Formats: sequence, C-alpha cells, structure tokens
Amino acid sequence: MTDAEQLTRTSAKRTREIFAADFASPAALEQPSNPAFTIAPSTTSPLDLHQSIGIAVRIRNQYQDVMELPPALAAKMATSAATAADRRKKLKESRAEQHASDPKTRLLIEGASEKAEQAKSSQQSTALALRAGGKGAAPNATGPTPMRDVPSSSLVRKESYVQTPPAWRRPWVPFRVIAGHMGWVRSIAVDPDNKFFATGASDRTIKLWDLASGTLKLTLTGHISAVRGLAISDRSPYLYSAGEDKQVKCWDLETNKVIRHFHGHLSGVYALDLHPTLDILFTGGRDGVVRVWDARTRVNVHVLGGHKGTISSVKAQEADPQVLSGSMDSTIRLWDLVAGKTQTVLTHHKKSVRSLAIHPAEFTFASGSSQSIKSWKCPEGAFMQGYETSSIVNSLCVNEDNVLFAGGDGGDYAFYDWKTGHRFQKGESIAQPGSLDAEAGIMCSSWDRSGLRLITGESDKSIKMWKEDPEATPESHPLDWKPTLGRQKF
Repeated sequence: MTDAEQLTRTSAKRTREIFAADFASPAALEQPSNPAFTIAPSTTSPLDLHQSIGIAVRIRNQYQDVMELPPALAAKMATSAATAADRRKKLKESRAEQHASDPKTRLLIEGASEKAEQAKSSQQSTALALRAGGKGAAPNATGPTPMRDVPSSSLVRKESYVQTPPAWRRPWVPFRVIAGHMGWVRSIAVDPDNKFFATGASDRTIKLWDLASGTLKLTLTGHISAVRGLAISDRSPYLYSAGEDKQVKCWDLETNKVIRHFHGHLSGVYALDLHPTLDILFTGGRDGVVRVWDARTRVNVHVLGGHKGTISSVKAQEADPQVLSGSMDSTIRLWDLVAGKTQTVLTHHKKSVRSLAIHPAEFTFASGSSQSIKSWKCPEGAFMQGYETSSIVNSLCVNEDNVLFAGGDGGDYAFYDWKTGHRFQKGESIAQPGSLDAEAGIMCSSWDRSGLRLITGESDKSIKMWKEDPEATPESHPLDWKPTLGRQKF
C-alpha cells in the first residue's frame, strides 16, 4: 500500500468520525473518540465532555461549603502550625547544644546520623500512616520503642506495659477449726484490742470467742432470725448487730445486754458498718436503702436511696466518699454523706455485688461478684485492675500486707497480691465431718487487727482460723508467675 492510499484511507476514517454523529448514526454520540486514528480530533467527544461537566457540577454542589475553612478554625490551625514550628525549632536548638565540642567528632556524628536517616527512609514501612512532616516510617513502626519527643500518628502497637513481678508470699493454712454454732456463720467482727472476736450465725445467736485460744467466752441471744451483720465500736464498749428480723441492736459488752434498738428498716438487714471517727451507724438490706443512724440518739439521719435491689454490703471510711454500698442490682454506689446523695455509680459488674473490702492503708477498695473481683481507687471510683476468679465471691478482706482473700460460695478460696493481682494460692475448703459436701461455702471473713490471722465463717457451721505456713520456702513453694503483654482486666 502506497503512502497516497494510506493518507486517503485515514482521511476517509476521519471524515466519517466527524460527520457520522450528525448525518449517519445518532448512536455515535454515546461513543468516545477512537484513539486509533493518527489525527487527533480537534474537539472533545460529546461523551467525555458530558462526563467532565457532570463531575464538576457534583463537586461544586457537595463541597462548595467546605472548600475553605471557617475563619476561626483557620486561625486556630495557623496558630497550632506556628506552635509546632517553634517546638521543632527549640528541639533542634537543644540538640545542637548537645553536639560534641570537638569539630571532627561532631562531623563524624552528623555523617553517621545522615546515613542512618537515609537507610531508614529507604526501608519499606509497615505503618498505616506516616508522621506528618517527617521522613519515612515512625520510629516504632516495627515494634514497641521509646517515643522520646517524637510526634507520631502511625497506627502501630504501643509500648508494652511492663508488669511488676509480685513478691513471693508464704501460703496460708488453717490451724484451728472452731465449732459451736448451729447454723451458717454469716458475720464476723474483731475486737479493736485484738483480744476476742464475735460471730453471728443463722442460729440467731452471737458468740464471742477468745482470739488466742479459740474458746467460747459468751453467747448473746435476742435476735429472732439470722444475724447478718456485726460491728464492734472503737470508741465505746458496744457491739452492733443486724439481722434478717429487721432489727438493728446495740449491745453493751460490760453488762451483756441490749441498750438500744434502731427501728426503720422495712425488711431484713444484711449489712452493717460503723464510721471510723464519728458515732454514726450504717445499715442496708432488702429494702434497697442505706440508712444512716446517730449511734447515740438513734435518729435516722439519712435514707440513701438509689439502689434497685437488695444491698448486700456497706462499708464506711473517714474521707469522702464516706459510704460505699454494693447491691444485688450489680452496681456499687459511692455516697456523699453530707448531702445524702449519690456521688458515683460503678456499673462494671455484670452480676450481683456480694462483698466490699476497704484497704486499711490505701485509699482504695475491692468488690466481689460472680466470677469477678475488681479493685477501685477513691475518691472518683476509678477502676484499677481485675483479679482472676471463677467462683461466686461471697466475702472479701484485705490486710495491710497487701494480701487479698476471697471466699467463694462453693467453698473455694483464693489469696491474691493486691498490687499486681497475682493469685498466689487457691484451694477448696473441706466440709467438717457430718456435713454435706454442699455445705462447704465460705460466707464471711475478716483479718484480725494485726493482719497475721485470718478468720472465716462457713456454711458447715464452723469457724476456721488461718495463718502463714512457717515452714514454706521459695524452694518448696516457688512463685508461679509469668508476665503478660498488658494489665489483666478480668
């Protein structure tokens, strides 16, 4: 084919393309220009022009209101950019001040840093977002590293939480089993002088026991139903008791008689505690309110309402929040005693909160529920950590040595390190001879005033006293602990 024939055919194809849309086929409007022609068309095809105009119109309609920032936001962005520039300048100046005094050494350091930056920028980054205004990937793109003075928005794993290993502790063993009650032992209170302790049980009696020998000293009768709460005053020789018979009694331990009754609860009273510095008594029960009593005049000062279920535990402390309550509605409430109102509601538990325990040396407390033990920080009620458990926790208590004891409904118990949450001992209580296996539950517990003896009340009607195993060594009972990537939040 000659050049003339090639030019003629090309001209014919071009002529057809130009005039076909108007005179030959209307469908040509729907086709884009053919790139196979050697002569480019002088105008854009109708389809391409239509598409470009449509895109421009949609962009204008959807984004015309946000094409420019509002004046206030634009000023704020400019100010933050200037502040960031000043910060970078100061950082650069501070680094310049730390340069080596020897010029040769300084040149060597600068050369090494430039080579390191080039090598870092040449490597392929795995970060999902690079540092704004920086080169290459963020310093921690390949793993956890210190983030000294490096602003970064990269989506990478943060530096791992470094766990503090728990201290080795001796295991606790029961050294005395006391029998005497005819029903479940539901409450325990220890004398402020650490000479005796009192227990209340489902047999409607309160018994006082010698702490050193475990012998029975006295039995108090007067309740007509189970005794669920006990407290011995630090300020007077009085014992306070609460029972399922709606009664709250004050006993004079010098005459061994009831000297005051506190009337007001509409149903059984399940929890009782005394204020550590004031003559104020706190009680809670099935009517879902915490009642605040003047211990001297028997006046009902406050009725703290808000819970939607039975109150199972009430604790008092010196500083606000001075009253803590746990309920079967799975919440914990921290109360403002002066105003008589709720200060904070903690809803982290999924099931009934059965027990509360205040740390004797810290401004913290713990709460126990079904398969859940958590510790909290006052006054705001901030969650600290969780403790591993698989039982229905009936009772909690903690001593000054940071040993937390948890007793379960099925007889299982556990000892924890308060600081780290490590469970260094667990086991199951053994039901006494003549009792059913189902009667092995731990219903209440308390440390003595020294924190060296633990007293537990159980559903096999017995009282157990615990102490540290004096023969245990780190070799015979090694610490079973392994660090994890982060703080455990059970």
